[in-house]
Amino acid sequence: MKAKKYTKETIGQLGMTSNKFQPFQVGDTVSVSLRIKEGDKERIQVFEGDVIGMHKKGASSTFTVRKIASNSIAVERIFPFFSPKIESVKFVRHGKVRRAKLYYMRDRIGKAARVQEDVMTREEKAQSLKKRKAAQSPLFEN
Repeated sequence: MKAKKYTKETIGQLGMTSNKFQPFQVGDTVSVSLRIKEGDKERIQVFEGDVIGMHKKGASSTFTVRKIASNSIAVERIFPFFSPKIESVKFVRHGKVRRAKLYYMRDRIGKAARVQEDVMTREEKAQSLKKRKAAQSPLFEN
């Protein structure tokens, strides 16, 4: 199956000029809801995992989510920010990381493959959310 090439113009034609995602960053656990079409039916499939990388390049911005499936098999998916197939991206919890890319997690198995949760008070969470919203620049500009 060949991927469709999304450019700034085609994304604009699809009406995907902005996304209403909750702000998230590398290390966070997110839940991505996708529209899956099977035959003539359409359903929502949820993919929940850790964000291990983000590429912010305007219209072609992507983020990579990694989850541990059954039998300890790791599954990674790369999602375009402006894909019309993404229904929503929900922030689940903030991870405590010190790197921009978590590709070293691919070599780890078991409990070592987990991202430690960043525990914060209510006041710290409110401040962190304000900082993220202020720092999150628009990825797509006309």
